[in-house]
Amino acid sequence: MAHGRRYHRTLGIVGLGKAAELRAQEMEGEALRLVELNELLRSGIRNRIRNIHFNSDPAYCLNSTLNVSFEGVEGEALLLYLDMKGVEVSTGSACASGSLDPSHVLMEMNLPIEYSHGSLRMSMGRSTTREEVEYVLDVLPEIVEKLRGMSTIYGGER
Repeated sequence: MAHGRRYHRTLGIVGLGKAAELRAQEMEGEALRLVELNELLRSGIRNRIRNIHFNSDPAYCLNSTLNVSFEGVEGEALLLYLDMKGVEVSTGSACASGSLDPSHVLMEMNLPIEYSHGSLRMSMGRSTTREEVEYVLDVLPEIVEKLRGMSTIYGGER
């Protein structure tokens, strides 16, 4: 009986090793895919919306997240308008989740308050598609302009 248990443990260990090997191979391709989606999102925002600030250097952050601030726009308002369009994002940084105050991380980076309040954190994962990123790039500029137009303090170009 003891001999049979050892055999099953050995099979389990071999199976776990093979599963880890297959997942590691899959992760390399997934990481590259996320880098491409992140760059598509980053360049699309940069090219379509003025007065923005990226709050992270792509070389030093997760390839699945992008934190960007929009001058003269409240992050909570952006979050709500995007939610109505079916886009799920977060405001601020991960360190400030659940708070309406500007992220202490963004404030420590000396980001002007006009940008700190307009910060969005966008995360992508295994199920995120290129079409979804392109959809965000289609709806986000219009929402930003609408909110800036409603702002009594935004002093940017209109």
